[in-house]
Amino acid sequence: MAKVITAKEAAALFQDNMTVCSAAFGLAGWAEEVAVAVRERFDETGHPKNITHTHAAGVGNWGKGPKGERGECVWAVDGLMAKFIGSHAGSSPTVIKQINENKIMAWNLPLGTLIQLYHEQGRGSAGLLSKTGLGTFIDPRFDGGKLNQLTKEKGEEIIEYIPDFRGEEYLFYKAIPIDIALMRGTTADENGNVTCEKEALNLEMLSVAQAAKANGGIVIVQVESLAKAGSLSPKLVKVPSIYVDYIVVAEHPEDIMQTQGTSFNRAFTGEIRVPLEGSMDPIPLDEKKVMLRRLTMEIKQGYKCNFGIGTPTYTGNVMAEEGCSNAITMISESGSIGGLPGGGNDFGAHWNIEASCDQGDHFSFFDGGGLDLGVFGLSEVDKDGNVNTSLLNGKIMGVGGFANIAATAKNALFVGTFTAGGLKCNVEDGKMVIEQEGRFKKFVQSCPQLTFNAEQSLKKGNRILFITERCVIERTLEGMVLTEIAPGIDLQTQIIDQMGFKPIIPDGGPRLMNPELFLPKWGKLKGIMDNNK
Repeated sequence: MAKVITAKEAAALFQDNMTVCSAAFGLAGWAEEVAVAVRERFDETGHPKNITHTHAAGVGNWGKGPKGERGECVWAVDGLMAKFIGSHAGSSPTVIKQINENKIMAWNLPLGTLIQLYHEQGRGSAGLLSKTGLGTFIDPRFDGGKLNQLTKEKGEEIIEYIPDFRGEEYLFYKAIPIDIALMRGTTADENGNVTCEKEALNLEMLSVAQAAKANGGIVIVQVESLAKAGSLSPKLVKVPSIYVDYIVVAEHPEDIMQTQGTSFNRAFTGEIRVPLEGSMDPIPLDEKKVMLRRLTMEIKQGYKCNFGIGTPTYTGNVMAEEGCSNAITMISESGSIGGLPGGGNDFGAHWNIEASCDQGDHFSFFDGGGLDLGVFGLSEVDKDGNVNTSLLNGKIMGVGGFANIAATAKNALFVGTFTAGGLKCNVEDGKMVIEQEGRFKKFVQSCPQLTFNAEQSLKKGNRILFITERCVIERTLEGMVLTEIAPGIDLQTQIIDQMGFKPIIPDGGPRLMNPELFLPKWGKLKGIMDNNK
């Protein structure tokens, strides 16, 4: 039977040099009261010190919100956290600062692969064999996922390159022994069974709990309420009592965040369904809307689609505006399936969600090639179509679920402005007008890191497309081909001169992007999708 303790008592269980694994996504699933109590204990006593924090998704709110910076940044103080092992640090500014200043060691590994690793550890395995990360900076032949000089000089090798396993190459991700599994649910009964009825996401709670128990560790769960033993529906229990050691009942449940930006939305849990068609304000006609419209032209009826963080998250808004939301199944890396993906700080949650999977099981779908179309932000691209999302202009972000999803999506679409840093453009009279060019080129000769290997994707028969406000480029077996140009754009000065390499120009030049994309009213998507058989 699990023991009910206070957050302060839970903090006392964290000892020096322990490895803590959190099941969280932004602020979803983050046991904040326990985490804050750990920080308060450290401030008072200097302990626990030198802990390792591993988690799959990013744990933070980008330093934004009425309460300021939240998430794992509460542990980003000299001496408390010594090592970071996760897929994304960009949402935790103070953690990024410590990584950049070489105050902590840091490894960046793919989100889905980390969860699969936790699952394997729960089985007592020594690690995980995976193809994810081959040919990228995660590959130990390059950086091995190490994010700073401190890690490169003193950090251990946690990934091994396997050149020939039954005739194929793999990466072997070594087990990360977990001492404490930290997670959040909604309700626990007196025995320690945990349900998550108010959570927007299921995450990888069970896998993390099993990994800790297999290592002789403990499991701590923060909840909102305590229920009588046996009173919870067994079908709703996400973590059975056999795994749970300690329960912490939140003293301030009003501070719990369902996502990075929302305290609680019943439509995110599936408790209610809200009308979507016509319920959202249309996105204004600007460069973002043009790109979103253009990418939707690649979608076919019945497609299973994933829309990544940033501009891609608003693809659903255009689909809804065009009355096509029900034509596809929208999927997020968080395990959310169906409905409409939330944008911005609600990334990962879905309005009118139809199914919510364990996040690790969800990545088996991605890795198995089940995704028809994935849409990702366009960050930095080299002459071969390889993409860097993890280190931009010296700024560390992280691979997140991108490394898993982009590598296996049958259609990988990268969407974003052609340049960055001060770019000003608008749509006038059916044309794209560049008022001020961005300071930074996104299409460069080479990238400092690779998080997407185009050649590996093409070998699987996948399609790769780069969609910007002024042109469309396709990575083919021949190379980077400039296939479309926007009305009003000059090929030489506004495309070729703004690239670090020259793309392949088809005979007769690139064709014109559909002019109707640049008009205030579109209304053509249904017909286009009907023709995309």
